[in-house]
Amino acid sequence: MLVLAGFVGGALWGGYLAQRQKGNRLDILQYATGFGIAFGLLAFFASVILLRITS
Repeated sequence: MLVLAGFVGGALWGGYLAQRQKGNRLDILQYATGFGIAFGLLAFFASVILLRITS
């Protein structure tokens, strides 16, 4: 669940940043996927670390 939230949050943030920099649709798509994957991976590693700590 944390990974999905990280992916969606990163995609929204990346899309917002590209739109703020006046990028076209493909720029917005590229930023959204890049940030989504990066934040999803970050959330994945954070969830693995949290599971290791709590168990």
